[in-house]
This record gives sequence, structure tokens and C-alpha cells, in this order.
Amino acid sequence: MNLRPDLAALVEGIPYLDVRDPQVARATLKELEAQWEPADTSAITVTEQLIPGPEGAPDVVVRVYSPKAPGPHGGLLWIHGGGFVMGSLETEHNQCVWFASQAKCVVVSVQYRLAPEHPFPAGAEDCYAALRWLAAQAGELGVVPGRLGVAGCSAGGALAAAVSLMARDRQGPELALQLLTFPVTDDRMDTPSARRFHDTPVWSTPQSEAMWRHYLGEGHEQRETSPYAAPNRAATLAELPPAHIVTAEYDPLRDEGIRYGQRLLEAGVPVTLHQWSGAFHIFDSFGTATGERSIAELVHAVREHLGD
Repeated sequence: MNLRPDLAALVEGIPYLDVRDPQVARATLKELEAQWEPADTSAITVTEQLIPGPEGAPDVVVRVYSPKAPGPHGGLLWIHGGGFVMGSLETEHNQCVWFASQAKCVVVSVQYRLAPEHPFPAGAEDCYAALRWLAAQAGELGVVPGRLGVAGCSAGGALAAAVSLMARDRQGPELALQLLTFPVTDDRMDTPSARRFHDTPVWSTPQSEAMWRHYLGEGHEQRETSPYAAPNRAATLAELPPAHIVTAEYDPLRDEGIRYGQRLLEAGVPVTLHQWSGAFHIFDSFGTATGERSIAELVHAVREHLGD
């Protein structure tokens, strides 16, 4: 691998997240989270709420990040990554702080149900319920109803894309942006990057294989995969919100993210795609100069689509 120098320096210290055993992966992730320096929240307020879940399902916990600057603001539903099997409101807390404070938008982060205890469609439906709540509570939250977006990283990117499809198919809420970073989009794993990258930093194809087994549940091989699970299986991507997509050269998910962007373009959807050379999966989570450049671009994208 020809990694950028600041990213190459990280590789030896990145632990392996063994999603074959979700309990082990969750414990490893918590150890990582404990090492991360919290972001500065002085420009925002942070609260948690319990909101109604999908019909017949438990309520959902969300964390709301609100700028102290006068509003109203755009609203961004943030969906954390973690291979559908791990992660919490803490996992991408810093990212939510950055978007709320720098992009000046209200961010709602959702604690969706995790596989394998809760396979598809539980997590996706939780996220859609959170989007509906955000839209319904826009006035109380200081959000402009016409400036709503969804965002997610990795598996969170799959869920953000799924929520965009749900909002289209279920007649709302209307979205102005889908921000998909290193997104999971296809359970078939038949791209050149998926076939090639079996030992790459942070994420590899064997991890993807285990992830899909957990998320789709027992007997999934005998069922047709829903596009709300694997968005690249959608028959059409027309009438979806503008997309900003980030992929990385040394990531097995690279090509399916690029293909999703191509299909959106073919369907007439505005797309910005940044394919980062010399980078690996979620490289912008590690506090490097390259990562900071990527985050600055994401903040700009949110301000462009959801700002005044």
C-alpha cells in the first residue's frame, strides 16, 4: 500500500475489530473510544431524549447537538458506523460536535438497534423513525423544515442511504442532502476492491462478510436482499436528495461507494464524490492532517446544502 505518510504512521496501532464476534468487537471499540480526546462543546448544547420508535418497537435514544448561535438552522440526522453490530452515541460524538459547531446545524445522533440481536430492518427503521421525529420537532429544535439532511459513516452510510430511499418511497420527510462517508451499499461484494482488499487497515472483506451475516440474519441467502439493507440493490435511485460521497483507495468498500455515486448521477441526482488516494477506511477519524482536510470538506458540504 502506498499510504499518505501521516496515515501510514497510524497503521501499526490500529486494533483489529473482529466482527465475527460482536461482543469482542464492541469491547475493542469501547477501548478505542476511551482514548479519543473529546471535542470542544463550548459553542453548542448537548442533550439526550427518548423518542418514539417504529410502530410496535421500543423507543429510541437520540442525542441532540444544538448551536448556541441564533437560528433557525439546518438539521442533520447523524447515523454512526460500526458494521451494524457495534457503536453507540459515543462512537462519533466528536463528528457530531464538529458539524453542530462548525457547520452551524442541529445534529441529531441516533442510537439504533444493533445486529445480530436485532437484524435488519430494526436499525434502519429506528433511523427512519428518528428522521420523522426530527422533521416533526423542527420548530421546537430550531430547524428549518426544508433544510434537513442525513449523514452516516460506513454502515451508518448504508443506513443514511436507506433512510433517503425510505423518505422517497414513503413520501417524506423531504431531504436536501445525503452525506455518505465510506458507505456500505452492496451485500454482493463483487467489486474489484472487495475482491482485492482482504488485509487492509480498519476494514477488510472478511469483516464485510461477517457484518452482512449478522445484519441480514439467519437464512438470508434464501431471501432477496432489500434495498433498505443494501441500497445499491434499489431498482432506481431517481428523485433522491443530492449526495456527497467519500471513498478511500485502500478500502474494500471503495468501489461500491463509487458505483452508488455513478448510479445516482445516472438517475439525475447531483453528486459530489471525493475518492481519497493513499487512504484507508474511516481515515478521517484519527486526528491527522489528511483527516482534518476531509472533515473540513464535509463541514463545507453540510453548510452548502443545509446552511442559510
